[in-house]
Amino acid sequence: MSVKTIIQSLEKLIRFHKDLLDISEQKTVLIKDGSIEALQALLVKESKEIRLLEQEEEKRQSEVEAWFQQRKINQDATLTNMLEIITDASEQKGLEETTIKLTEVITKLKQQEELNQSLLNQSIKFVQLTMGLMNPAMKEFNYGKQKQTASALNRSVFDSQA
Repeated sequence: MSVKTIIQSLEKLIRFHKDLLDISEQKTVLIKDGSIEALQALLVKESKEIRLLEQEEEKRQSEVEAWFQQRKINQDATLTNMLEIITDASEQKGLEETTIKLTEVITKLKQQEELNQSLLNQSIKFVQLTMGLMNPAMKEFNYGKQKQTASALNRSVFDSQA
């Protein structure tokens, strides 16, 4: 397994994360607009993209593990360890730059998703407030103290003893 193959996998991961970032930005617009149906369709698209990303990440992990096994290195198969071990300066620089790009895109995606979560929480609070205003508590309907006795509460409108 070559470093170039791993860099190519990282570049695919960058593309997937950028696609997810675009979807996340679209979600922000839809949340602000309150377009529930469009948001649901976008969530389906997002889940498909996430499945593809997970498959590519598994592939990348197996490539890194194969690289370590090829060189018979008994360390954790991580990119950080790989960067420390690589002796070819151009390979090391390429891997490092690609890893940094991936980290930056992931950070942007995380920030965008946090914004979306915040917007959703605000929407939920607004709906709860609106529902509370539309359905006030029963005790607020009467202005004074209730002085009805238990017998008055049990009396029906129809007099059955007549």
